[in-house]
This record gives sequence, structure tokens and C-alpha cells, in this order.
Amino acid sequence: MGEREQGEYRLPYPEHGPSVDLGAFVCGPGQPLVLIAGPCVIEDETSLLQTASKLFAIAKRHGVNLLFKASFDKANRTSADSLRGPGLDKGLRALARIRSELQLPVLTDIHLPEQADVVARTVDALQIPAFLCRQTDLVQAAARTGKPVNLKKGQFLAPASMRHSVEKARAVGGERLLVTERGSCFGYNDLVVDMRGLIWLRESGVPVVFDATHSVQRPGGLDQTTGGDRSMAPVLARAAAAVGVDAIFAEVHHQPEQAHSDGPNSLTFELLDRMLGEVTAVRRALGGGGGNPSSNP
Repeated sequence: MGEREQGEYRLPYPEHGPSVDLGAFVCGPGQPLVLIAGPCVIEDETSLLQTASKLFAIAKRHGVNLLFKASFDKANRTSADSLRGPGLDKGLRALARIRSELQLPVLTDIHLPEQADVVARTVDALQIPAFLCRQTDLVQAAARTGKPVNLKKGQFLAPASMRHSVEKARAVGGERLLVTERGSCFGYNDLVVDMRGLIWLRESGVPVVFDATHSVQRPGGLDQTTGGDRSMAPVLARAAAAVGVDAIFAEVHHQPEQAHSDGPNSLTFELLDRMLGEVTAVRRALGGGGGNPSSNP
């Protein structure tokens, strides 16, 4: 669990610590909170642009930096009949429009090593899905691109064990790394979050992200689809902010009940707005970084 002596006090927001240059802004101590947010999967370009614009306005209102996220392919679905997304080519074209028309940095996930270089030419950051966080070839292919890489902790993995994924990336020169807590399997069709895990993840030596929406999933809970309870996301986000995190991850949809993926745990714009207000208030009370967001026009 790290090399600290037992009983040593841990500040939620220490003055010094690991930080990562995400290109448009920095994630780490003394910096504004980073919000990684967007729909689970790209559905169409029009709604994607509208969602990105709305998220930017919300992020700006709360003084946080927005890294827009959306997936071009959801390879990990409960059912073979579930919609997966537009695919690589159409998905990257949609993400390129977000960057060019809205001047927003974007993140997307990859599932195969051969996707890394192609995707890195379009986006600002890559993400390794939780179920794939131990896949050495995938992690190292992403790291070799030189882009920031968000490593999501597997639901099956102890937080302290994520240091091995971090070390795999560093072994090939990857230094622009984030790690994300997104809950742990708890019996069948449920996840729980052990907030101590945020401390153990930080001991990997990289900034820590808390995924507020995947943490409230109920995997396979609706038989052929994943269930969840979006109302619990702000509860966990407030707790994570009290422990100390550098970024919050949240999937957001303009009509969650109609979303092609992860609708039950996706936030509405209104719920995200309220959650960010609470999270930033907790951070300020505990000495978290502030300042004006620097990512967007």
C-alpha cells in the first residue's frame, strides 16, 4: 500500500505532487480541477457538438478545465445486440470537429495496440479501458505515442496494483499518465468505491481521476444491458473531492434515458452542474487548486 509510515497524515491537496501536461492545460496540484466529460459513445455529430458546447459552458461557470471524451467503439457491451458506435473512421472525424470547431481538447479510448498511432493523430489524449488495464501491448502502444494516457483501474484490481500498469507505460517512455478509480466489483451486478483507493492510486506517482458515473454502474443489472443509479454519482464525487483528486470523470447525455450506452448512470446537464458546484466547493474548503481555467476559448 505504499511506503508511508502507519498513521502519517495525508493532506487532501498537498502543495507539491505529480502533475501532467495535457497540452491545453496541466492536471495536478495547484491547478484547476479537470473535468473529463462527454457521452459514453458517439451517436451523431450534431448531438456531439451540442453536448460539447453545453459542457464547456458548465465547466467555465465552475472554473474547471474541460477534456471532452467520447468513444468511437464500445467493444465491451453486455449483449452482442447492443449498439457499439460509429467505428474508427467516422468516430475520429466527429472528434476532429470538436477540436477544430470548438477548440476543445478531446480524449477517446482504444482497444487494440494497432489503433494507438492512428487515434493519436486526431485526439489530445488516449484512454485505456478498465477491463484492458493489464494488457501490456495496449498500454505500451498508447504510451509510445507520447500523448497523455488515462489508465482506468480494472473493477477486479486492487488500487495499489495499478502501479504495475503505470510502470509498463513508463518502461517505454510514457510519462504523461493519469490513473482513474471507477469502482470495484461487489458481488453480482454491483460496484462499490473504497475511498482509500484514491490514496493508494496516488502512490503510483501520477495524478488521480475519480470516475463518478461508472462507479455507480450495476454491470449487467438490466439483463442485456448495464444498469446504474446516476443520483449517487454526486454523492461519491463529493467524497472523492474530500479525499483529494485532480480530475473528475463523468459521462453526460442530453437525454440519458435515450442514450445508446450507459444511460442509467449518465448525468443530465443539470445534475453535472450541481455536482461540479459541490465538488469545487469541497476542494476550495480543503485547499484544492484554483485559478482560471486555461483550456478553452
